[in-house]
Amino acid sequence: MSQNESLKRHLKVRHIRFMALGSAIGTGLFYGSSEAIQLAGPAVLLAYMVAGAAVFVVMRALGEMAVHHPVAGSFGRYASDYLGPFAGFVTGWTYCFEMVIVAIADVTAFGFYMSSWFPEVARWVWVLSVVFFIAALNLLSVRVFGELEMWLSALKVAAIIAMIAAGCAVIVWGVGTSDGVPTGISNLWEHGGLLPFGWEGVLLALPLAMFSFGGIEVIGITAGETDNPRKALPKAVNSVPFRILIFYVGTLFVLMSVQPWQQIGSDGSPFVGMFEHLGIGWAAIAFNVIVISASLSAINSDVFGAGRMMYDLSRQRQAPRSFQSISSAGIPWVTVAAMALALLVGVLLNYLIPDRVFEVIASLATFATLWVWMAILFAHMAMRRRLSAEERGELEFPLFLYPASSIFALLFMVLAIVLIGYAADTRVALYAGIGWLVLLGITWRLIPASKSSK
Repeated sequence: MSQNESLKRHLKVRHIRFMALGSAIGTGLFYGSSEAIQLAGPAVLLAYMVAGAAVFVVMRALGEMAVHHPVAGSFGRYASDYLGPFAGFVTGWTYCFEMVIVAIADVTAFGFYMSSWFPEVARWVWVLSVVFFIAALNLLSVRVFGELEMWLSALKVAAIIAMIAAGCAVIVWGVGTSDGVPTGISNLWEHGGLLPFGWEGVLLALPLAMFSFGGIEVIGITAGETDNPRKALPKAVNSVPFRILIFYVGTLFVLMSVQPWQQIGSDGSPFVGMFEHLGIGWAAIAFNVIVISASLSAINSDVFGAGRMMYDLSRQRQAPRSFQSISSAGIPWVTVAAMALALLVGVLLNYLIPDRVFEVIASLATFATLWVWMAILFAHMAMRRRLSAEERGELEFPLFLYPASSIFALLFMVLAIVLIGYAADTRVALYAGIGWLVLLGITWRLIPASKSSK
């Protein structure tokens, strides 16, 4: 092991594209979407579309900075460069916090999926096993990681397309139903209308929609290990939002058309539940395999993103120096070990509060995600102000409709944070998030890096 070797640029365009898809198409869709449906009913489609538009603005802002200045750690470094060292410290560590929480949500979902097959085995046992498995995978070469993540993500995408096709066959021709009668799409309005809980339901579903998209910013983290970031990143950024909107909106549309939305519960994946509702047992089993692989893919991306951020924080003297240790395969192995230890908290939570763990950690992850996205937008604005008119005109991948698009996205993020505090079930996450920021502020006053930066 060495602290002098650097990360290897072994990730290709196909790796980056599927990693971004894999990080955003995971537990939020395959498991958490059922909770959003119960809050808003069919109008949840609108929540996902508006949230997707705001996320696209964030991605384009990050893409502009990453193409202009590709570095490991990406937006954590940009926050330091354009907003100051303290902003970089808070952004970087909050992203690591986000990835830990999101990964805990993902390993929890993995436990739910496995429990549907092996109910006699305690869920925490599955969570513990997947933590060690993912840690081992992340110690391999980044090229191996990229290939594995690409194929896991491709499997998810293929499964979603197959599910949409199967759902359309049920809707139009009644394929697989007991009486052979097409279901149509009347389930969207026959059970309380399109807005069964009014606009309040749509607003309350927004934080869960944002949680579903959380992790997509990992595409910026890959800049330090991409062989041609100026080519790879724009293609990945431009392709992901459109596909995600199709996957999210399309799949939820099919789910709520095939069965009444009230029957889409949180006991396991709603996608598996759809096939069970139709009495297609083999398809339910097959899709459970898919959602298990999806959770593995999401955890894999979470550990990768947080590890690379901690590596860059260490290079800026904002994390332990040991985090710079690179293995012969070009992997910052200490950060992978640190993530594995952090994920053991998920094992403990699944042991202590198995019934409430997902709701609590999902809302906390949403707060951290929103904070990171806001930091990206502020750093982008600060970068734009530093550039001359000539330099702004030469940007290779500029954000569209700037600054109006940035202001829209920022206001949307603030609204989502307010909504986390408004709902009684998620209010504790807001308090915990604020407590995390206070802790970072205190830590910053104590570490040597803060003194040297002054």
